[in-house]
Amino acid sequence: MSAARPPLPPFTRETAIQKIRAAEDAWNSCDPERVALGYTEDSDWRNRAEFVQGRTAIIAFLKRKWVRELDYRLIKELWAFDATRIGVRFAYEFRDDARNWFRAYGNENWEFDANGLMRRRHASINDLPIKESERKFHWDRSGPRPADHPGLSDLGM
Repeated sequence: MSAARPPLPPFTRETAIQKIRAAEDAWNSCDPERVALGYTEDSDWRNRAEFVQGRTAIIAFLKRKWVRELDYRLIKELWAFDATRIGVRFAYEFRDDARNWFRAYGNENWEFDANGLMRRRHASINDLPIKESERKFHWDRSGPRPADHPGLSDLGM
């Protein structure tokens, strides 16, 4: 049995925001094993047009992702929530190995079990090529987004 990952459902606005920030911090670590601990053993994903089932597949997916998406920085924001579900909008910036920059925009639908582990994640994502000078996400990659760094709404995104 997996350990509980607070905050637990049922969510309030405050605990949904806490859950989102914890997920953002984990993804910004670019550590597939750390990220995967937030999901059930049999978690079911749709990421763009790829379907992923279970933690082992999640780890493999994330390893492939972060080999291609370099200097990755992500911001997530609450869109909606209920007792066991959270809707998130997000954007992240990355570059490829040829130093071409992109900003990916997307929406995620999350569903959690009673232990606060995500059992479903459905993500729709679109990439936009950008110039390096158009980047908006600037913080040291050695840690999470600083508390004083603007969020998506603050950045007009």
